[in-house]
Amino acid sequence: MSQVMRVLLLLCLLIMCLLIICSEQASLISSWEYDQDPRELHMGNRLSSASSSLLKKDLVKPPGQETSYQALCYSNTSPSDELLGAMATFYVYGFPNLNKDQVSSADLAVLNEQRHDLTDGSALFAGWMVHNGVSTGCYNLDCDGFVPVNNAPITPGDILEPTNGTLSITIKIFKKKDDGDWWLYFGHDNNNLSPVGFWSSSVLTNLADHANVIAWGGYTESTIGNPSPAMGNGQWPGENSASFRDLKFVDANGQGYDPAPWPAGLLLLSTNKNCYQVSPYLDSVFHFGGPGGCTRL
Repeated sequence: MSQVMRVLLLLCLLIMCLLIICSEQASLISSWEYDQDPRELHMGNRLSSASSSLLKKDLVKPPGQETSYQALCYSNTSPSDELLGAMATFYVYGFPNLNKDQVSSADLAVLNEQRHDLTDGSALFAGWMVHNGVSTGCYNLDCDGFVPVNNAPITPGDILEPTNGTLSITIKIFKKKDDGDWWLYFGHDNNNLSPVGFWSSSVLTNLADHANVIAWGGYTESTIGNPSPAMGNGQWPGENSASFRDLKFVDANGQGYDPAPWPAGLLLLSTNKNCYQVSPYLDSVFHFGGPGGCTRL
């Protein structure tokens, strides 16, 4: 291939990244759900796409044409419990060989379930997502309800570029005491977080007062009949796999506090252990992920 052709190809790839986010790169995502079914969204077939997650509002594909999987750690709470936020630090990964209509992401989710089966609730999501041309649905600032602030360190939808294959991010979502809105903070460690924006409590239903479920973990999606993509960094949970660290609940002042030790305070869920798994939360970390390859016919 000539030098001119190589330059043209690079320019084409850059244009694709700007328009649809190439599969090699991850983007920061934020979204919110209202009057939907968080179990369908997070723990089975997702009826709506909401990331950044666990994380997209509106339909990506008609119900029955997509399949999704999750591996996550979530709070051992009941519908009567009251939580005001959460935070965690996790790594961003890219997938150069993601196929069309495949999605892989990692997210923090803040939910209010009305029944213990995680139905009839509201949810907020933030994290990162890699996809290869998802062109329908509502993401980031295209969704109503999120208000960005001036001079934020990042904007939902920005491309995240790992250095030497690694990038650590910290996400915090909490209901601030002085205005009652749900705020999103971003940084690269727990001690250096800056506000990105907020979801107004006036546009939320079941989250107007508090949440009662927090979830941290990975999510994948693919079309029926096609294999699911890798989750995390594609490795099974272990020392070198994707992870979430320093899980915290957050109070109305934005201060983090530890959940009760596993398994009393946290539970684990993997919707298909043949393709994805999750480890217990021990020593302030849990690992998750897998190679994918699950196919629903």
